[in-house]
Amino acid sequence: MSDRIQEAFGLSRRPFDKEIPTELMWMDGGRQQALDRLVQTITHRQHALVLGEPGVGKSCVLRALKQELSPSRFRLDYVAHVTLGRRDFYRQICYALGIEPKATAAAMFEAIQRDCANATHEHRLHAVLVLDEAHLMPDTTLAHLHVLANFAWDSQPLLSLVLVGLPELHDRLRLGIHRALLTRIHAKVELSPGSPELSAGYVRKRMADAGARTEVFTGDALAMLHELTGGVLRSIDVLAEASLRLAALEDRPLIDRSVVQRALHHTPLV
Repeated sequence: MSDRIQEAFGLSRRPFDKEIPTELMWMDGGRQQALDRLVQTITHRQHALVLGEPGVGKSCVLRALKQELSPSRFRLDYVAHVTLGRRDFYRQICYALGIEPKATAAAMFEAIQRDCANATHEHRLHAVLVLDEAHLMPDTTLAHLHVLANFAWDSQPLLSLVLVGLPELHDRLRLGIHRALLTRIHAKVELSPGSPELSAGYVRKRMADAGARTEVFTGDALAMLHELTGGVLRSIDVLAEASLRLAALEDRPLIDRSVVQRALHHTPLV
């Protein structure tokens, strides 16, 4: 979004920018419940599965999870490069944990296990490993995760896995080859697109957080935003920003449904 748009609507910053402070993220009832379940699962040293279509807020919940977990009790690490074979996958985990990678997968596996044990017994920290885009994992790598999920020392779990991916990930886990992993997962959290009321609330909050003092999107514009995006937050961001841009160019103080409809053709959503 350009400065011209901020000036046109009296905004202090970009309302639909992806990089917003964690404390300003949209956490409706469903997302808050998802966060609470994740925190409870990890507090009990268990594993979780987070599912949702692209753009429904999985990343927001993960950011909120990082903020919610006390750094004096938990160590959270994040791995996104999951499309690799087992050895390279372990190498990425080593990088995330700050461990020097070893020559073989077996050696790295042992190093990861020692690191988690050290975090538990020396620093009183429970290790949490978030594996994003887990639906892209090769079967050979995914099938080996149950060994990581079974990390324990004196019957005390050393690691909580949080697998994040599209709904198809659950379908894969139900296959026989992955049953050993599925049976070790204690919680499944599913995120879905919002209702028309939630979509409207989301847009109003983002505008207010950016400094808007009056309503910029009319009621019918908010309804149209939801209809054209299906309530998917990422798509709402794209279309709402395009609508602001078009309204600023036309010197419109209010955005109605016609602006939203025309703005759609300036986005990749059409």
